[in-house]
Amino acid sequence: MASLTQISQSQSYFTKPHIQTPLFLANPDSSFSLKKSGQLRFYRRTAEMPLKAVVVSATTAEKPRKRYPGESKGFVEEMRFVAMKLHTKDQAKEGEKDVKEPEERPVAKWDPTIDGYLRFLVDSKLVYDTLEGIVEKAAFPAYAEFRNTGLERSEKLGKDLEWFKEQGHAIPEPSTPGVTYAQYLKELSERDPQAFLCHFYNVYFAHSAGGRMIGKKVAETILNKKELEFYKWDGDLSQLLQNVREKLNKVAEGWTREEKNHCLEETEKSFKHSGEILRLILS
Repeated sequence: MASLTQISQSQSYFTKPHIQTPLFLANPDSSFSLKKSGQLRFYRRTAEMPLKAVVVSATTAEKPRKRYPGESKGFVEEMRFVAMKLHTKDQAKEGEKDVKEPEERPVAKWDPTIDGYLRFLVDSKLVYDTLEGIVEKAAFPAYAEFRNTGLERSEKLGKDLEWFKEQGHAIPEPSTPGVTYAQYLKELSERDPQAFLCHFYNVYFAHSAGGRMIGKKVAETILNKKELEFYKWDGDLSQLLQNVREKLNKVAEGWTREEKNHCLEETEKSFKHSGEILRLILS
C-alpha cells in the first residue's frame, strides 16, 4: 500500500504545476524554434528538472474555401459565368459549346420564316405569362422581389401578336416546346426556388442581350425592319437589369453554398428549354 508520504508527494505534483503560464511569456530564459515539421518546440529549464522539450503541434490552418468564378462580384456573376460557357464561340468569347443545333449557328446565317417566328412569339408569351404569374403568386416570399421589375415581356408580346393579326396572319396556339417549358416552370417554382430563379435570370437576361440581336435580324429579314414591342423597354434597360441583379444577389445571400451550386446546375436545363423555343423561328 502506498505510504501517506508518497500520496502527499503525488498530490503536490498535480496541485503545484510546473507550468502555469505560456513558457515564452513567463520565463525570460524560455526560447522556441520553428521546425520544418510544422511543430513549435518550447524549452524551459527549472531548478527541479533538467532541460526538457515540450512539443506543441502548430494548429493546422484551415484550407481556404474554394472560390467560384465570379463569386467576388456577387452570385449573379456566377450565373453569368456558367451561362456564357454554354454558348458557342460565335455567340460569346467565353463560349465552350460546339454548334449542334440550327439556332446555335451565327444569327447572321439564320433564315427565319413568318410562320416560324409567330410560333416562337406565341410560345415565348406563354413562358413570360407563366414567369410573371409565378412571381405574382409568390409561393416563396423571395419571388415577390421580382414583381414589376420593368423587364416583363408578356404585355409587349400581346401587342405584337395583335399587330400580326391586323396584318392578316393567323395566330397559332402554343406548341409543345412552350407548353412543356411553362409546365416545368410551374412545377419547379412550387418546390425549388433556387432552380426556378436560375430560369428567371436566364430567360430575362438572355432576351435583353442575344434576344435583341435575333429580333434585329428577323426584322431586317422578314418584317421590313419593323421593331417589335418585344424588344422595347420602358426606361433605361441597363438600369433595369442592374436593379434585378441586385435583387438576385440579395436573395442569394441567404442561400448555402450547396443551394447556390444547385441553382447553377439548373442552367443547362434553362438553355435546353429556351433553345427548343428559339428553334421555332427556323421551322
